[in-house]
Amino acid sequence: MKKRTFLLLGLFSLQFIGFSQNPILPAEEGVTDPHIRIYDGTAYMTTCHDRSIDNEWFNIDHWRMYSSEDLVNWKLEYALQPEETYIGTPYDQCWATDFIKKDGKFYWYFSEHNHGVGVMVAESPGGPWTDPLGRPLLKEGEVPTDPYDPGIVEFEGEYYIFFGVWDFYIARLNEDMISLAEQPRKIVINNPRGPYNQDGLNTENPTDDKPFIHIHKGKFYLSWGCFYAMSDNLFGPYEYVDVILNDSSFAEGYKEPTWPNGYKQGRHGSFFEFHNQWYFAYDDMSQTGTRFFRNSFISYVHYRENGEIAPIRVDGTGVGQYDASTGSIEAEDYFKASKISKVETREGGFMVADIGDGDFLTYPNIQGLEEKSRIEFRILAPQGAAIVIHQGSPGGDIIASYKLKKSRAQTGSVTYTFDFPPQEGKTSLSFVFRGKKDKLLKFDSFSFH
Repeated sequence: MKKRTFLLLGLFSLQFIGFSQNPILPAEEGVTDPHIRIYDGTAYMTTCHDRSIDNEWFNIDHWRMYSSEDLVNWKLEYALQPEETYIGTPYDQCWATDFIKKDGKFYWYFSEHNHGVGVMVAESPGGPWTDPLGRPLLKEGEVPTDPYDPGIVEFEGEYYIFFGVWDFYIARLNEDMISLAEQPRKIVINNPRGPYNQDGLNTENPTDDKPFIHIHKGKFYLSWGCFYAMSDNLFGPYEYVDVILNDSSFAEGYKEPTWPNGYKQGRHGSFFEFHNQWYFAYDDMSQTGTRFFRNSFISYVHYRENGEIAPIRVDGTGVGQYDASTGSIEAEDYFKASKISKVETREGGFMVADIGDGDFLTYPNIQGLEEKSRIEFRILAPQGAAIVIHQGSPGGDIIASYKLKKSRAQTGSVTYTFDFPPQEGKTSLSFVFRGKKDKLLKFDSFSFH
């Protein structure tokens, strides 16, 4: 165990001294199975808690609720103990959760191992939380799957709970959010794959556990870890599509150690949108070396023109902050944006498009600008435009202003280089675009020199 302890201490130093945000909380916290939702400009996250780096099995002793305004700094709102639920005693199988806000109340759904799903209710994330049922909402024997790993989705004013392993089930919740309005129905997935079924031949274990449903541009995405399927209907049938991880996803030091079935296993998590940007929050074990003491990561998510999800990037920088010393910053990896869009390039990458007069992109917490004196943009600007860089937000102090000459190119991007005033410490920059056309330019990336 000495090797594991040394690794965690090293990571703890990186978290607070170096430049690292994945894992999103210090590695020794053991925060896992992250589910994130946005309310009133704040990100709230429920998680499980792996008890110890010395775990020899999944010893998960309670649940947690965190909040953050920037996805970088997280505040513990509440630690929910199993004694506060119908379980009533200390318990070491506090499996995955999800939560939702409805009519001013928060509903926190949790797993009692693979035996049942309970629900807690509070008027704020900080509690107090109460168990309105005093028993499971979902219990064993109601459907032919284990009732655990709940997820919640809202669609057309109704709320649905889904759950299970290998086969997933879904049911509408009543207005009270603590009872079912209908018998759960099976979600059909055609040609599924999973960490135990990567060749499609394992019909007994075709998917995994921890399902999640999100909606993007009218399409429904049903995911289990890094595997996902798509449908035009909430209830399916869903067509299996792909995984959102591949060999090129990983920065050095983040691909291994990994799960027995490879890096596609164990990626429990959730998709969410914040400030016109999409993210995936998920489990990782590469920094602890054991799948029984996991961490939570967040990565940017980009959708291809056909609706499929491009492979994510797994690294230590994470989201909501940037390092000017590591090369180009991709424009599509902004933290906050006006109503722009992301478009796929011929090479399979992405650019920010549909940029008009007054639109903006914000990149907070940029490190390493102290000795930088030039900024380089990769942009396609056939009409010409101007970029005004503000401190912090579109209304902040102006740091610099640049005029982009019309580019003759109609595809790809053109390099524009300008002087840039050095900045002290971490700096938040907001790029505001000016011009007379609705679609001024396409923005590929920028870098500092």
